[in-house]
Parts: sequence; C-alpha cells; structure tokens
Amino acid sequence: MNASTVQTRSATGHIDIRDVNIRFTQNGVPFDAVKDVSLDVKPGEFVSIVGPSGCGKSTLLNIVAGFLRADEGTVTVDGRAVTAPGADRGVVFQQYSLFPWLSVRQNVEFGLKMQGVGRSTREAKARTLLGLAGLLSFENHYPDQLSGGMKQRVGIVRALATSPQVMLMDEPFGALDSQTRVVMQEILTNMWQQLQLSVLFITHDIEEAIFLSDKIYVMTARPGRIKAEIPVPLPRPRTPDMTSSPTFLALHRQLKALIREESLAAMGGELKEGGLAGHDWHVGAEGVGAML
Repeated sequence: MNASTVQTRSATGHIDIRDVNIRFTQNGVPFDAVKDVSLDVKPGEFVSIVGPSGCGKSTLLNIVAGFLRADEGTVTVDGRAVTAPGADRGVVFQQYSLFPWLSVRQNVEFGLKMQGVGRSTREAKARTLLGLAGLLSFENHYPDQLSGGMKQRVGIVRALATSPQVMLMDEPFGALDSQTRVVMQEILTNMWQQLQLSVLFITHDIEEAIFLSDKIYVMTARPGRIKAEIPVPLPRPRTPDMTSSPTFLALHRQLKALIREESLAAMGGELKEGGLAGHDWHVGAEGVGAML
C-alpha cells in the first residue's frame, strides 16, 4: 500500500500549520524559537521533521498536541483550531511513561476507561491492538518485566487505543539500541498502514526518517524555519534491504548535507557568541563538519 492509497482511504487526520511563530524568554531576553513555519500532513500521511538540535522540532509537535500555544499563526486538525490536548491526537514521547502498578493490558485500557468505555469493549480493543504489536502474550505482565522496546510498543498501543486521527511522536525510538530500533520501525509502519492514521514524527535519525516517511521536512538552525520539503518516493511496504537502494542512498546524502549545513550554522552562532575569532571557528567547523 503506497502513500496515495492511504490518503484516498483516510478521511481524517489533516494537520495544517500556517505561518507559526513561537517565542520564548531566556534569562529575561526574548528570542524566536520557531519563525514563519508552515507545513501540511495530509490524511493518512506519515511525515517526519528533522533538523539540528534546538531548531524547534519538539516545540512544533507540542503545539499540535495542544501543550503549547503559538504566538502567531494557526494550527488546525481537520479544520478545527488546536487550543488544548484532545482525544483526536495521540502522543508518544521518548520516555515510556507507563503506569508501573498497572499491567500491560490495563495500561492500554486506561484512556478508554477514562472515557467511560465498558470493560468488555475496552478489553477487546486492547487485546486487538496488543496483537497487532506482537504483545498479546504479555498482556498480564507489568512494565518492569518488559524490555525497552516492549515498553515503547505498549506506549504506542496505549496512544492508539482511544482511536486518534493523528499520532504525534517525539523521538519515540531514541533510547533504543539500533537493532531494536529497526524492528520498532517495521512494527510502527505495519500498524500505521493497517490503522490508516496520520503521523507527525520527530527524529534526529536520517535513515529512520527516510524508512518511515512519505515526506520529510528539514528545519533550519534557530529560529527554526522550514528549509526543505523532501518527498520519499520509495514503495510500500518497506523492508530493511531498501536502505541500500540508490534512491534511499541519494535521499540520505541530500538530507545529510542539508542538516550538516544547519548544524554548522548553529555551532557557528554559539561559538561567535562565546567570543571565538572567525578564523578559529572556520578551522573548527571543518573538523566538526568532517564528522557529520
């Protein structure tokens, strides 16, 4: 199933961010964290945001989640302005944030229970989702009995249980080892294709962004702006052997160059603020750049 198929079968989950500006204050001095950002996630689309550290990726996701408010601009989901958290948006962070005193199934059922869903209905839904995630045999285990990857799968399933139209994911696999991360990426794409959700995904990992996404936005160094919008023309379903294909490698080179440029710009600004001479920074940039 390719991206266009998902979009034609999904009617909800359209994220529209228009001309968003976000300002913060640090040590009494205001600064622009995000500037004039516009981006679009179509219904059923998987979109990633990449960029240097501190560029405002997570800030944007928190705006869509309703945890923060933009100073200017508009953020809508299915045409409705986002003003607070809502059941139409599921959120998954890097931290597992499971309730340790609840079993796996009880963790997944929690949101449904808060919505007043009956016991038999919520148990059935939890078991169905746990089956999709390969966790049904662990439904009666507790979080401290699970591996990191399993905990994150439970977190994803819990966010899916209330049937959101949109999934917002902030580096959900960042704390996992590389092998577990690859498996989690395949599990996530499988669940996404079956449930036909829209996903906005934050990551520092270029390969992860390409493997998962229909489209990738690259942000600039602070203040974060949209530097590029890169479509990912790889067919679905995706498999790990695609990472050695010419298309994948070309996208990797393109994204790496864009992010490297912004990372050096961010480092340059910090070093200049610290009082280093231009010549010293030039030498340092070449050394750092060789490692990116």
